[in-house]
Parts: sequence; structure tokens; C-alpha cells
Amino acid sequence: MEDPEIEKIKEKKLAELIKRQIEFKTQQEPDVIDLNESNFDQVISSNTPTLVDFWAEWCGPCRMMHPIFTRLAKKYTKIRFARLNVDHSQSIAMRFGVQAIPTFIMFKFGAPVDKIMGAIGEPGIHMICQKYS
Repeated sequence: MEDPEIEKIKEKKLAELIKRQIEFKTQQEPDVIDLNESNFDQVISSNTPTLVDFWAEWCGPCRMMHPIFTRLAKKYTKIRFARLNVDHSQSIAMRFGVQAIPTFIMFKFGAPVDKIMGAIGEPGIHMICQKYS
């Protein structure tokens, strides 16, 4: 037979853990959407401005920009942030004239409305996001 006092302590601890888990999830950075051939058009077709990072795993400047891109996704909540690996979706990269990576393209209603190329750092991402937020 379980001790009622121990049961109360267990319930209290469980409630605290659940509360902490919920708080942690709400504090996490928003997800950056991984794009591919099957979801690209649907994601960029929204009226919500969508900033797409065209990147590749082997690209050093792309890897340098990823933490900046992810961090700014938290700040600019009115903009959707997404990434497209150009090695896995070459036809999409070609469709939008991506010849160098990283390239960042802002989409609205499925159409590109702004484009910036290179490892532009935090100021570059701020610049493009401020125009559309």
C-alpha cells in the first residue's frame, strides 16, 4: 500500500515537471521550416512573408549563417523562416536563379519580392526582415 503523503509529493513533482516542460517549449526558438520539392510551393504561397535560406551542408558560410538565421526567427515572428538544401532540391534553386549560396529570398504570395546573397551576417537578415515585418 502506498503512503498517501508520498503520493501527494509525487503528484506535486509531476505537476512541476509538466509546468517546466510547457514553459521550456514556449521559450524555444520557433522552428525553421525545412523545405523540399513536396512542400516548397505550399509554404511560400502564404500571405505571410517567408524568408528562405538556400544553403548546402558543405558550404561554410551557410553553416555560419544558420545560428543567426535561427536566432532571428525568434525575433521576427511575423515572418516565416525556412531553409532549402540546394543539393536536394536543385530544380527549385534553378527556378529562382540561385547561383551562389547562401542566398536569402523573401517570398510573399508565392512570388519572390526581395533577394540577398552571401554570408550577410545579422545586419543583412535584419535589413531584409525589417522591410517585411
